[in-house]
Amino acid sequence: MTASTAGSSDEILLDHGTGAKLSQELVQLIADTLGDVYVGIMEDSAILPVETGRIAMTTDSFVVDPPFFGNGDIGKIAVCGTVNDLAVAGSRPKYLTLGLILETGLLIERLKQVLVSIRETAREAGVQIVGGDTKVVRKGEADQLYLNTAGVGVFEREPLSMTDVRPGDKVILSGPIGNHTVHLLSIREGLGFEQRVDSDCAPLNNLIDGVLDRVPAGAVRSMRDVTRGGLTAVLHEYAGKLGRTIRVDTPSLPIQHETAMAADMLGINPLHCANEGCLAVFVDPAAEADVLAALRSLPYGEHAVTIGEISEDTEVLVLLRDADGRETQLEELLGAELPRLC
Repeated sequence: MTASTAGSSDEILLDHGTGAKLSQELVQLIADTLGDVYVGIMEDSAILPVETGRIAMTTDSFVVDPPFFGNGDIGKIAVCGTVNDLAVAGSRPKYLTLGLILETGLLIERLKQVLVSIRETAREAGVQIVGGDTKVVRKGEADQLYLNTAGVGVFEREPLSMTDVRPGDKVILSGPIGNHTVHLLSIREGLGFEQRVDSDCAPLNNLIDGVLDRVPAGAVRSMRDVTRGGLTAVLHEYAGKLGRTIRVDTPSLPIQHETAMAADMLGINPLHCANEGCLAVFVDPAAEADVLAALRSLPYGEHAVTIGEISEDTEVLVLLRDADGRETQLEELLGAELPRLC
């Protein structure tokens, strides 16, 4: 079946969600497009071989405006977001489910574009899609399409936990911050920066596996993917959990020049910006050089840099230190400075 023969319509219809013939044709279109990353067993439940006593599970829903952007789309974000959440816990992502809420009038070709992104990103990440669901809503009830993914990972090494982070540990970022937010906002506002600032959206599980394979056990204490709330949210989460002050060297922050320009024009702080392909890695100081070398030797980690450290101080703060040693407090946002971008 091709897009042009999906119920003789090139758009999603309400009847695609009825469970009748058009629904079956839509499901077949989805399965055919996903290809070898979909297991193809259309039962009510997937039966999964899990060769370990422990698994990681996560789920997330994706409401992205715009859902299609310069170097990706909502489908790529959905796979990356779920894979990355599993991988930062120290698990190996294995299986995803895929739920789609489609708005009447969505072009079938647009749907196929998203499915191709899902397929190619799942292949890169080495995960399989084992189940899913599709619902159709009326025009105006969704922003073209919403996605939900749930993921399962298996532990082949000890899980990583933020409670293992200690005073003196270094904070490393795997790459620049703010690019995903600036890319999408630039498209939305017509600023033109999207031509020079790509979204960083990427599956990071192979990067994480590569680093953990190259350094001794315990060298990496904990990891977080820097998504909604940006670096600010991650640092405040750790400061609160550890009961410590975290100090960040502002000149070390990896912010692309064009990203900084766009953020200034938009009146936003790159530290609050969502990312979809950036890791915050909390590292034993004795292993800092080894972890940096491992990150920089792998795709998506070439621009890794140390940005700060966990202090002995027991006041729960995040402090920014400028080139002259002056410190200012990085406040946590109370609400949303930015629209939903992942």
